[in-house]
Amino acid sequence: MSESRKKKAAAVEQEVAYQLPGTWDELLGHERPKKWFDIAVRQGRLASTFLFVGKDGIGKRTFAKLLAKALFCKNSDPTSLHFCGTCEACVQVDASTHPDLIEIGKPDDKSTIPVDLLIGPPEARMREGLCHDIRLKAFYGGRKVAILDDADTLQEEGANCLLKTLEEPPPGSVLILIGTSEQKQLPTIRSRCQIVRFRELQREQVHAVLERVLPQVSAEEIKDLAGCADGSISQALLLKDPELRQFRYQLYERLAKCPLDFMELAKAVGGLADAAGKDVGALKRARMKIVFEFGERFYRQLLIALDGKKLGSDDMLQAKAETAAKDYRGGRHGALACWQRCQTAAEDVDRFINQSMLIEAWAADLAKYSKA
Repeated sequence: MSESRKKKAAAVEQEVAYQLPGTWDELLGHERPKKWFDIAVRQGRLASTFLFVGKDGIGKRTFAKLLAKALFCKNSDPTSLHFCGTCEACVQVDASTHPDLIEIGKPDDKSTIPVDLLIGPPEARMREGLCHDIRLKAFYGGRKVAILDDADTLQEEGANCLLKTLEEPPPGSVLILIGTSEQKQLPTIRSRCQIVRFRELQREQVHAVLERVLPQVSAEEIKDLAGCADGSISQALLLKDPELRQFRYQLYERLAKCPLDFMELAKAVGGLADAAGKDVGALKRARMKIVFEFGERFYRQLLIALDGKKLGSDDMLQAKAETAAKDYRGGRHGALACWQRCQTAAEDVDRFINQSMLIEAWAADLAKYSKA
């Protein structure tokens, strides 16, 4: 991908990230969490610590920001999730400048959330960071809200730093951790949070969001992106890159072959990752991770096809999986093993394992399990 295309993709993602819905009704999907929080706020029974889990790019962080607006809004009823969207507090939340809103996440150049963001750098331990800031008196005299993104990347040291805050949250404070699944959270975190599960968006919902945030894209491409987004807006934005969309098609063709040529597969994936450039580590890891996630989706769809069912919104993926199911030798056991192997490979990307070895081992294992 050229530098100009990288910058353009980054600009699109940034533009989308700041276009918060103006009302709860404009947030498509997530009806159950909306109803649950509406009841909790109305009854004055809002908990202090939450863990939002669900696929990347489906609106969990947006939901957290809208909740913050509702809790901070100066013109709304405090027993309602309604917010005006125009008062000083609402505008500040939109711009991430509200003095009582704390937002942290994994830096782009890191593989985990640094402890410094939680308890401050060594020279200012416990005098800076989320755990310190959330205990300060609220600037407006009300409550504080903290949003911790990328909770999947919390290491044991970081989780231990959060324990006291999770166990003894300051009165009126709300701490929201955002991850992809309960299983990726350390037990010490999971057991101290109220878990809120978010489902992926429906195809028509993704289509509606893309129409709003990508007005310059043709109707035909919007339809195509919505179909292969797998319920995720971030997935759709990634696939806006024609190179990656074409690679996805070729990857599914390779995975559908029987027997699977693991050398050809490893070479193709390595080539896509290397095309990011030797000095662009974060982009290279992102490309590898999305390839492994493509693999997850293929084998999940293959399991469905092996059961003789037709489920899913991605027509091309469904067709490739049905083709593979006709001659697949691994059976359900092999397809499940391949699905799990793709999951572990995606997790290993951020562990700084030798990337070439990771790709080759992954491809070889897929070939082995497919012959089981």
